[in-house]
Amino acid sequence: MEGWIVLVIIIGLIGFVISIYNSLVRLRAQVKNAWSQIDVQLKRRYDLIPNLVEVVKDYMSYEQETLQKVVQARSEAMKATNIGDKAKKEGMLTEALKSLFALSENYPDLKANQNVISLQEELTSTENKISFSRQFYNDSVMAMNIRCETFPSNIIAGMFNFSKEEFFQVAETEKAPVKVNLR
Repeated sequence: MEGWIVLVIIIGLIGFVISIYNSLVRLRAQVKNAWSQIDVQLKRRYDLIPNLVEVVKDYMSYEQETLQKVVQARSEAMKATNIGDKAKKEGMLTEALKSLFALSENYPDLKANQNVISLQEELTSTENKISFSRQFYNDSVMAMNIRCETFPSNIIAGMFNFSKEEFFQVAETEKAPVKVNLR
């Protein structure tokens, strides 16, 4: 009889470990999926920026330095490899775009251009999608990190080399409201 009790306890423990392991695997996959969603939206943003710069540069001939900063910031953001660096570079790109949109207020013909208006709307939509993707990613990271830190799942996480993930944090300068109204 005691052998059966020990066997049931062992099977219960194995089932418990398997359950925690599987939940950690699901959370890790969710974090990777969430990061992929951010990448998709950032790619869309990167694709829109050259079009915007091309349309704007004809109107803003005296603002080449600002346009160059946008192009450079885009290039740097595309090269970022880890999450912290990506967040920092994306903040710099957002700041460069803010400068571009602020300067464009001085060009009435530019504000009335249908191509610029269309690109501005697409960029605004993309920025919203990036924001939602970041939120989903950070929520997924939080769930993973909580699971990796709480008992008893922290023991299983340590045994199978699951680790905490890094949040996608925006730079302080990016926390200011973005004004992208060209009308």
